[in-house]
Amino acid sequence: MAVVFALLGSAVAMTMIVGIRYLLASGAFALATRWRHPGLYAGLDAQIGREIRWSLASAAIYGVPAGIIAWGWDNRGWTLIYRDWGAYPLWYVPLSVLAFLFAHDSWFYWTHRLMHRPYWFRLAHAVHHASRPPTAWAAMAFHPIEALTGAVVIPVLVFVIPIHWAALAVVLTVMTVMGVTNHVGWEIFPRFIWQGPLGAGLITASHHQRHHEEYRCNYGLYFRFWDRLCGTDRGVGRFRSAAPERRAPDGGGMPADAGIDRGDAGQLA
Repeated sequence: MAVVFALLGSAVAMTMIVGIRYLLASGAFALATRWRHPGLYAGLDAQIGREIRWSLASAAIYGVPAGIIAWGWDNRGWTLIYRDWGAYPLWYVPLSVLAFLFAHDSWFYWTHRLMHRPYWFRLAHAVHHASRPPTAWAAMAFHPIEALTGAVVIPVLVFVIPIHWAALAVVLTVMTVMGVTNHVGWEIFPRFIWQGPLGAGLITASHHQRHHEEYRCNYGLYFRFWDRLCGTDRGVGRFRSAAPERRAPDGGGMPADAGIDRGDAGQLA
């Protein structure tokens, strides 16, 4: 029974950490938006409230498995997370970060494309695309089914790829920052990054904005690799001020086939 209570306590604690991390990160970029682009989120209060509610529900779905595995790592030696800097060569540390990000990006790309198939879009992914336009609070605004597909990635990877705990913290930080900044509605990075050589391979808000405009393209999370390889990369989008016809405070207003990918299902096999 002691183990059960310990696992439960760890799951609750991690859920609180994920929720607080979301509120701090999204809140910080929402404040930055208010300073940098006053009025961009005007009239979106109902939508933002919905985004926060869905995101806090997602925090529990992300936090429970993470908390259980964190307890197992600390008390039972589960996972391949290591503490000793000498356990692997130092050059392996950044390599492990890249390996985690690429694996996460790959999983995200294909599950995201799946979520744009008619059945899954209507069942789950429409929740995320009800944010029109998305705001800094929308990064974790997922239906529980979609949240579950995202929540399993890191817990699985720590059993497959060795990683130092500090490198894992970097991965989680990148995951949080990119998730939020891709939805803020404006480009936080300098032009030489998103329009330069780095931007040809990395995803920023300018690239993800086009996904929220056109739905059937730009499915990646960190890198443009899979989009380019599979022909779903349509470049960067254009930012617009929130317009009444694009808002859906009650979750409505989307065309019946919005976001549905009717492409070759064999590509998803």
